[in-house]
Amino acid sequence: MFFKSKFSYSDSNKSYSDLLLELDSGNIQSIYFYPRKREIDVLYKNGNKEKVPILYNDQLILEKASENNVDLTINNSRKESSAANSFASVGLFLIFIIAIVLILRSTSKLASRALGFGKNKSKFVTIDDVDTRFDDVAGVPEAAEELKEVIKFLNEPKKFTDLGAKVPKGVLLIGPPGTGKTLLAKAIAGESGVPFLSIAASEFVELFVGVGASRVRDLFEKAKEKSPCIIFIDEIDSIGRQRGSGIGGGNDEREQTLNQLLTELDGFADNSGIIVIAATNRPDILDSALLRPGRFDRKIVVMLPDLDGRKKILSVHSLSKPLSKNVDLAYWATRTVGFSGADLANLMNESAIHCAREKSKLINDVHIENALDKITLGLRTSIISSQNMKKIIAYNEVGRAIVSAVRNGIDSVDKITILPRSGYLGGYTKINPDEDIVSSGLISKKLLLSKIEIALAGRAAETIVYGKNEITQCSINDISYATRIVREMVTKYGFSIIGPLSLESSGEISIGDGFVRNKSIIADNTYSRIDNEIINISKISLNNAINILNNNRILLEKLVELLLITETVENNIFKKITFDLLKV
Repeated sequence: MFFKSKFSYSDSNKSYSDLLLELDSGNIQSIYFYPRKREIDVLYKNGNKEKVPILYNDQLILEKASENNVDLTINNSRKESSAANSFASVGLFLIFIIAIVLILRSTSKLASRALGFGKNKSKFVTIDDVDTRFDDVAGVPEAAEELKEVIKFLNEPKKFTDLGAKVPKGVLLIGPPGTGKTLLAKAIAGESGVPFLSIAASEFVELFVGVGASRVRDLFEKAKEKSPCIIFIDEIDSIGRQRGSGIGGGNDEREQTLNQLLTELDGFADNSGIIVIAATNRPDILDSALLRPGRFDRKIVVMLPDLDGRKKILSVHSLSKPLSKNVDLAYWATRTVGFSGADLANLMNESAIHCAREKSKLINDVHIENALDKITLGLRTSIISSQNMKKIIAYNEVGRAIVSAVRNGIDSVDKITILPRSGYLGGYTKINPDEDIVSSGLISKKLLLSKIEIALAGRAAETIVYGKNEITQCSINDISYATRIVREMVTKYGFSIIGPLSLESSGEISIGDGFVRNKSIIADNTYSRIDNEIINISKISLNNAINILNNNRILLEKLVELLLITETVENNIFKKITFDLLKV
């Protein structure tokens, strides 16, 4: 802090001796004295103001001023400096105290958060919180009936225990993604009338050791308090993988969580009145201890919907949408073979979006068609301007369509287009899968060979029209697809001259010499036989496709000509042209 004299002054010519004389003569009115400086401010009676040099801390001046009754003001800069320093010290101390308080508060928050790691994140769901009922779940009647029985176990346990029957402890929902496993769980929550706990399996596992097991214990403690109760664990494969699959036995946090879950499902603790429902699309990787009776007693397979199921699902998802009277949902059910419930819901949603985009009031067949193309083919990209490129793409797509018509029937071809779509180098030929094959899951050798021929038909068409030296990479994706099928035929299904042998890698892990590597069960000479067989089947399939197209050269040229004009050939037009010209 700085202090100023209370008056301004001019440069001084006065000496120290002159100052003493002036004091004695009574010409000075007042003096402003700085003890730690070597000068003073002097105010004369005539009004002049000057700075006069003095000795350091000169006491003689003070005595002279006192003797001559001169006003004297002493600036005690040491006290002021001390006060300033004291103030600064207090300020620093306060800042230190505030910093300590902030650190303690943040530490307490971390501590409370750490204490909360062991608590699971599940939430109780009551019947009033969920609108979903079994009537809202279409396409999976068998699974719905099985789960309705589970609800009876909870609502009427005596009915079963009187007959000596044990209430199942766990139900495992198995099925591909989008088939409605989670939706069925929501329906149970809405129908059961008992407390319902829902949690994702991934929420059990954290970075810290022991947290997952603690959360499992906490989950079951909550359920016991509300018994009878249902626990739903989604994507249980996140923690339910086969134990011992990792390096060094895989004794990690995930396995500790699984061990605790196994204990809670079938341990010494009484968990009567609690049923655990879990969902997974990877039952093949689950630990065998998790699947044994006494834990997950019931396994309910939720498969892709059949024709009638797809129609019902489309009807459910159309209830809240303004559908045109001309729309036949049964027809669209036939066009969506292999679609899951989620796919069908997305189809109707995309149709509504297309309808809104065109500012229409009702969803019609065109909107659904556009939505189906977007889902199955991808988004439209920029139109190809080169006529030569369009022609090459047209031959590729028509070639696939003709071979499919010969091998699988004319109805198998749904649409041919040369309009580019995202993810495809050129156009696209949409082939309807067989309803019976999708439902049964059984694939014959004949079907796989036909798939290979169809995939290689684009290359076959180019070879016929342009010659071997002028073929393009337009069929690159189809060739990769065909090669994958051929390899599975040889190594997985036993559909080759090598015989009915599984020649896939064992998937086991061998640890040795400081390295982790796949343990091979196939001899080196067998690898050569596998490669030769894959090459042989691929060549034969390509030649078969070439022969089919040579026999239908007139049909090939006619469809290509039409496709170049219209850019898209629908199923009804394809059938009309092909019916008379196709040679099987």
